[in-house]
Amino acid sequence: MPTKGKHRRPGSSPLARRLVAAGTGSAALALPLIAATTAEAAPQARQVSAHPVTAVTAAAAKETALREAPATHLVVRGDSLSKIAEAHALSGGWKKLYQDNRRAVGGNPSLIHPGLTLVLGEKAAPRTAAPRTAAPSAAGQKAAPAATESGPTADGGAVVQAAEKTYSDDLDGWIRESLDIMAAHGIPGSYDGIHRNIMRESSGNPSAINNWDSNAAAGTPSKGLLQVIDPTFQAYHVPGTSMDSYDPVANITAACNYAAARYGSIDNVNGPY
Repeated sequence: MPTKGKHRRPGSSPLARRLVAAGTGSAALALPLIAATTAEAAPQARQVSAHPVTAVTAAAAKETALREAPATHLVVRGDSLSKIAEAHALSGGWKKLYQDNRRAVGGNPSLIHPGLTLVLGEKAAPRTAAPRTAAPSAAGQKAAPAATESGPTADGGAVVQAAEKTYSDDLDGWIRESLDIMAAHGIPGSYDGIHRNIMRESSGNPSAINNWDSNAAAGTPSKGLLQVIDPTFQAYHVPGTSMDSYDPVANITAACNYAAARYGSIDNVNGPY
């Protein structure tokens, strides 16, 4: 007796029957089915352009480079290391500025040429010294005031008022006040020349006095920032300054007046005078 189901045709799945049915037609009918299956199985990857990222990175790098670049100053006619250091409030003053730019400036810090580019260092902390009012000129008037703008007028313009020039009550301020008085009286001299001689003569102490040299033995000791004896101070005293030889501005101005008469300028003095 034949075994039941031995020669039975195996059944086909619905998917196989559809494929066969499609195959009985033309080959073109099978292509959409294959394409659709492929699209579902492996979707095409999206492509993102890298150009925007590169542009942003380059811009950020440029901004960082500009931010980290050292500050500079282009020297113009009339500039000096002391003026530049003061204008930019540099820590260490003109000496540090010269030290940082010695190779570019050369051996003479008093001589800088227009067109020279100087690298600027760190800014100094704000000064807290009390301001010193400008000394009167020979005619008894205050030094030339600076103009300031106070507000609009009725017609839209600006009211300009005179602001009195002030100086810090320290060595820097004394030298600068003296220089303004000297300029008004035609007395030559530079900040560097005055500062150099002060540091040699008194180390910046306006109360310094020499009680041991020949002048002291003669009863006329050298006094003040630039170590001037009383007869010299009185002979070369500049009108408008104090008659006290210990007064720093009066002492500097009288000494520079004397140096101009004897040596041409305080800048030419490089030793005791």
